[in-house]
This record gives sequence, structure tokens and C-alpha cells, in this order.
Amino acid sequence: MNIVNKLTIRHLRKNRRRTLITIIGVIISVAMIMAVSTLAVSFLDLMKRQSIASNGEWHVQYSDVTKEQLETIAKEESTSKLVVSRDRGYAKLANSQNKNKPYLFVKELSEPGFEQFPIELSEGRLPQAANEIVISEEIKNDAGVNYRIGQKVTLDFGKRVVEGYDDQLRQNDPLAKDENGVKEELVIEDSQTFTIVGVIKRPIWESTWSPAYTVINLIEPNLLSNDDVVDAVVVVDKINRSLYKTVEQVASENKIETIKFNKELLRFYGVTDNDELQRTLYSLACIIMVVIVIGSVSLIYNAFAISVSERARHLGMLSSVGATRKQKRDSVFFEGAIIALISIPIGIVAGLGGIAVTFLFINSLIEGALGVTEKLEVVVTPLSLLLACVVSLLTIFISTFLPARKASKIAAIDAIRQTQDIKLSGRTVKTSKLVRTIFGIEAEIGLKNMKRNKRRYKATVFSLVISIVLYLSVSFFTSNISKSAQLSQDGINFDIQVEVNENDLTNEELQSLTGLTGITDYSIQKKMQLMAPIKKEAWPKELHDIMENEQSQGDTYDFVINLYGLDESSFQRYVEQIGANKNDFEDNSTINAIVIDEIKYQDYRLGKFVETKAIEMTPGEVLDTVVMDDDSEEEVSHQQIKLAALTDQVPMGIMTSGVGALEVIVREEVLEQIIKEDVSDSVQTNLFINSSDPMETQKALEAQVSTTTYVYNVSLQKQKEEQFIMLLSVFTYGFIALISLISVANIFNTISTSISLRKREFAMLKSVGMTPKGFNKLINYESVFYGVKALLYGLPISAVVMALIHWSLQGPFSYGLMVPWMNIVYVIIAIFIIVSSVMLYSIRKIKKENIIDGLIQENI
Repeated sequence: MNIVNKLTIRHLRKNRRRTLITIIGVIISVAMIMAVSTLAVSFLDLMKRQSIASNGEWHVQYSDVTKEQLETIAKEESTSKLVVSRDRGYAKLANSQNKNKPYLFVKELSEPGFEQFPIELSEGRLPQAANEIVISEEIKNDAGVNYRIGQKVTLDFGKRVVEGYDDQLRQNDPLAKDENGVKEELVIEDSQTFTIVGVIKRPIWESTWSPAYTVINLIEPNLLSNDDVVDAVVVVDKINRSLYKTVEQVASENKIETIKFNKELLRFYGVTDNDELQRTLYSLACIIMVVIVIGSVSLIYNAFAISVSERARHLGMLSSVGATRKQKRDSVFFEGAIIALISIPIGIVAGLGGIAVTFLFINSLIEGALGVTEKLEVVVTPLSLLLACVVSLLTIFISTFLPARKASKIAAIDAIRQTQDIKLSGRTVKTSKLVRTIFGIEAEIGLKNMKRNKRRYKATVFSLVISIVLYLSVSFFTSNISKSAQLSQDGINFDIQVEVNENDLTNEELQSLTGLTGITDYSIQKKMQLMAPIKKEAWPKELHDIMENEQSQGDTYDFVINLYGLDESSFQRYVEQIGANKNDFEDNSTINAIVIDEIKYQDYRLGKFVETKAIEMTPGEVLDTVVMDDDSEEEVSHQQIKLAALTDQVPMGIMTSGVGALEVIVREEVLEQIIKEDVSDSVQTNLFINSSDPMETQKALEAQVSTTTYVYNVSLQKQKEEQFIMLLSVFTYGFIALISLISVANIFNTISTSISLRKREFAMLKSVGMTPKGFNKLINYESVFYGVKALLYGLPISAVVMALIHWSLQGPFSYGLMVPWMNIVYVIIAIFIIVSSVMLYSIRKIKKENIIDGLIQENI
């Protein structure tokens, strides 16, 4: 080791506090990059595993393929695994106790399908031959039919048909019924004897309203005839953006008409067929990574820059004893290398350790919640490790090289005296007389010091600005991701829908159903449709755009009015929920209604999810509704509906329509008054229910309603949506918490270092008589000044970053800019509290030191 490197090591040891602070700054930076990248990768890994656990691991399905086409698909270079699937048909289930499920549904899978699909064996084994089957445990639990393992059963299976309906009914279609009972017919096509070898749990593809219990049989592809038609389910070898084009090309070359993608799983690999969405994902990732990397770079650079004068003096001393530019440069790089060797491994371990501890806490919260079966696992990728190391090394190089380059350009004596950092001209440190008048001499001294040593002051302010930008950008990013996710979901807010046909159930009978065990909430609704010509001034922006594209010249547009009548208790709860005045709805002489004025829908024309105003009207205005006269086929004036309240909250069971339609809510009693003879046939009645046990509630309902009343249990779909939102919330809150902790650590490290470097200055002030009270006033003023200055820069920069994030999302999504006012308030309050606390904490340690020791201090 040469003499310059030895001196560099000695200098680092002598300035242990500065060296430690620099190392801590680099560790925080590396830990941030490592933790953020690991959090993102681990979250996507969780979503992939949860999707596979729910829907199976497959990527493409080619429907209705022949044996020749199947062999071609198997030979494709992109095919990693191939599952052959076929719906064999339906068979009668003798002695079924569930009148809505009188069938068995036979599904055939090749052997790989038992691994690729979520088939959970509860007893016995899986089929190993074509004459073996496994049956759903619901056959015993729900239908009351007790088959035994080893028992042979002969099934006569075929297809479900309804007279006058061309297409055959499938597993997602409920049992077709009318007032005379079951109206569908089972047309037998084949018969076979099977041996039951196992029992499985109800598969995910079996809807709760499906008319058949699942039976799975083994299909052997090599035994298929040339006339057989099956589905080919493929796991591809490499998942990339070309997947969609490759599959479509295979389908085109082999004349396969129908293909289906597992879009839910593929999107967690970052692959989608929506180019606009793909661009949005990349632009969002780019923006947030730039913010994170800039924050990381600033942390490292700040760790060096805050004490750059000490290092400049060291380089000046080397120059004074004959060190060449190359030797000084090598000394600086050697110092950076030592700090990097110590900091980067610790930073990587700290980042991974912090994420691991966070995941342990999160897993305890989400375990078993909403059917989540998977846990967060720490997933480390070579790319995240490489990114953390490269960014850190590059920043350390820049942070160490710039002071060396500057020191090489000035005389050695100037570097030692540090005249380049301290500016003492009267103009430079001049302050307003108001400062002393209002805040006192202590505030003036503090302000003069900031102006005198601008390098240290700018580094501190820059650190605070970066913390503000990081927090606001990440919180805005995560809230927009959550908003986009919510818009892409169906928004189901009930477990069970009971669809009542006309005259099936009276109001009293329907009300009696709400008393069943397990029902936690309900809403009885009647719905009818009217029309209302709306003037152009009240149209939403999206309707204006549509009319312009269609070159329509009309001044009015006939809005579809979906009029809902809620039962009294549900309506009163809804009024209370939206904060409306109950007295506005007591007068039955006028029709006072609540209008949902914010709608969410998918615009297939533009290929985006939209949230917008349904109509530009205010409370007190009136809708003039009309109905169509069947004889004259002309619009006839019907009723006037007064808008008593506007809201963006949707009651249970109601989903908003697209642009050009309005959801209008009234009391059921009012709706009954509106119904006229000529429109009464169009009234629909539904009961929406939330239950603590949806499956048991469904069974109880089906036991009490007539054959023409349909019960739809959508609790699994609702749970799936809530599960996705919950997991996304875990990610967003974890991300915000991580960035918040890093920002606080950054502020603490910066402020405490700045205070430590000012020991001599504070000792001098104490030596001329500044009291502890005066010190507190000085520190408080500096805290306010740092906070105000940081906010003046940080808030506008954050606004620009937030605007970029919002702009990047406006491809596949359309909604208004959500200004995070609460987060801004949090930042303003937090920045003053944190800065003041850290400065007071740091100054308290300095106060205890001897004045003489502080005046002669050379190092920290």
C-alpha cells in the first residue's frame, strides 16, 4: 500500500464520526434501492402464486382443436407443457337433495392437468386410467348422495338443451326453469362405467349456481380419434411481449378459431395485449424508478457533500507536501472504494432484512384473510442486486471525484484555509433588519451562518427536498395504482342476488327471507327504466366527445333513467350514508330522488376504464321523464323527478351504467306511485344480501323460493376482488412506510451531521455569552427556515412528478387528478416536527461539551 493510501486510511480513522456518517448515508441509500426493488418483485411473485392457486398455472387455451392441430401445438417451440381438456357432458345425479343441482358434470383432463389446475384432493387418489374418476365432496355434503371410493357408477351423459334456444347450456348457466318447473332437457349422447378413486374439493370453475357437481376423468391424448375435438391448454416456455403475436400466429396457421389467454396471470409478468396499458406500465415504472434513483443518488452525494470542506482540507494538505493530481485523485477513489466495500454489502443486507421483518408482520395480518392462501416471500433478483451496486458505486465515484477535481484547481493554501467555502463579504451575508426586529439577534446569526456557508446549507435543504419529493411522489403513485385497480374491478358489493320473477314473491314474503340465519345486511330493490331528454349544457364531457365524433347536431340527448326503489330501511341507511337531509324525502307530493352523479365504466370504444361525471346538474333541478307509447311509438310525458341530492356513493346491488345513463334512487313507496299500467311489466325485483356464510344462506334461500326465482351466489367473485384490493393495499402501505422511514432517516442523518460540523461555531457563540435560551431560539429559527425553504422547492417539484404520474395513467384509465391534500398537510407538519426534533436532539449533546474543546476542534 502506498503512502497516499495509508494517509487516506489514517484520515478516515481520525475523522471517525464523519466517516461513520458517510457510511450510514450510503447504507440508507443502498437499503432503499434494495428494499424497494425487492418489495416490488416479491409483491408480483405473491400475486402470481395467488393467481396460480386460484385459477391454475396456464397461459393460453386453444379451443375446439383436432388431434392433428393438437400435435402441431405440442411440437411448437414455445410450448413448455400441454394439458388436454374436454367437457364430456352432463349426467343425471340420482336422488340429489338439491333441486337446483340435478346433474353431474364430467370434465376430462390429461395427466399434466392435475398439476397445472387447482385440484385439491381430500381423499383417495387421482385418476390413472380412462375409466377412473374423482368426484366433488359437495355431492355428499350438498346433494346428500353418498358415493364410496372403489364404487362403480354408470353415467349416461349428454348435453343440456332448451326448446327454442339454439346454443347448448353450459356449466355457468343455471338450471333453466319456468312456472311449471324445469324446462330444459338432457339429451343423452354416450354412456360409460367408471370407478371412483378419489374425492376432491369443489373446483374454482364450478359456480355456486351451476346445475351440476364436478366429476373429473383422465383423458389420454394418444387414444383420441381424428374426429375428436378437445381444448389445448398450454404453459409457454418464455413469457414476453411477443407471446400474444406468437399464439395468434399459431392459431392462424392451424386454422384455430378460438383462443383464450390467462390475462390475470400474464399481467403479473408484465405482459398484456393492450399496447396502451403496456406503455403505461413502462412509463409508470420509469417515473417511479427515476424518483427512487434520484433519491438514492442524493442520499449518497449528500453524505459526502455535507462534510466536503473537511475532505478538501485533507486534499490541500496532500498537495502542500507534493502530491500530484493523479495521487490526489487516486486517494479520493481509494476512500470511495473503502466506503463502498463497507457500505454496499451492509446496505443490501439491511434492505433485505428490513423487508423480511416487514413481511413477517404483514403475513400475520393477511394469513387466511379473504381466502388468501399464499404468503409474501422475499424474492431477490440479480437485477435488483446489480442495480443497487451500480447506482451506489456510480454515485460514490461522482461524490468523491467532484471535490478532488475542485481541490486540484485551487492553491494548496486556499484548500487548507477553506476560503472557497466560506464567504464573508458584507453583501453575501447581509440580512434584513426585520429579521432581528421580529426574531432577535439569534435568528440573524443563524441566517448569516446559512448565507456564509452555502454549501452546507444547500446540502441540508436539498436533503429535505428529496425527502418531501420521495414521500409525496410515492404516496401519489400508490394511491393512483389503487384507484386504477378499483376502476378495473366490477365493484361487486353483495354476496347473493335473488332475482324475483313477476308475482313469484310478495313484498312480505321477500321481507321474510331477510330474517334467515347468517344474513348481515340486505337491500330490497325494484327497478324500472324511463327516458329523460337532457339539454347539452348538462352533458358530461365524454358525451360531448361522442356526439362530436358522430357529428350529431341535436341540442338534447335521451338519457336512460334507471329508477331504483329501495325498501324503507335500506333507503334510510343510504340517506344517512351519503349525508343527505332525511326531511328532503318525506314529502310524497313530489318525487325527490338521489342521483349517482359519478360513474365508473369500461369504454370499449376507447379501450379504457373511465370515472367521470354522469351529468352536470345541481340539487333542486328537475328531470322531465318520458315513456314510449306502444301504439303511437312516440315519447309521452311521464313524471318530473326532483334531484334532492347528488352523490358518488353506490348502494348495495347497484352498478353504474355508462355515459348517457343515470342511476336514480327513490323510496320503494315513491316508485310504486310512479309505476303506471303501461310500464308495470318492465319492473324488476331483486333482493341483495351480504352474509357471514354465503353457501349456507344460498341453500336456505333455495329451499324457500319457487322454481322460477333464481339465486346467484357471487361471494367468491366479490372475495376475489376484495382480495386483490387488499393485497394491493398491503403493497402500497408498505411502500409508503418504507419511503417514510428512509426519508426520516435521511433527514436525521443530514441534520445531525450538519450540527456536528458546527461545534466550533457554537463554542464561539457560547464564548461570547449566548445563553441556552438564545441557542434554542437560534435552532428554532433555523428549523423554520430549513422547513420553509425545503417546502418552497419540494412541493412544486412534487407537483410536477405527480402530474407526470397522472399523465402516464391516462392511457388505459380516465379520471380526475386526485390532489393528495392530506399527504401534503402531513408533509408540512412532519417536516417542521422532524427537523426541530433532530436539531434539538443534536444540539443537546453539543451543549454538554467544553467551550475550549469546541474551539480547538479540527475533526468530528
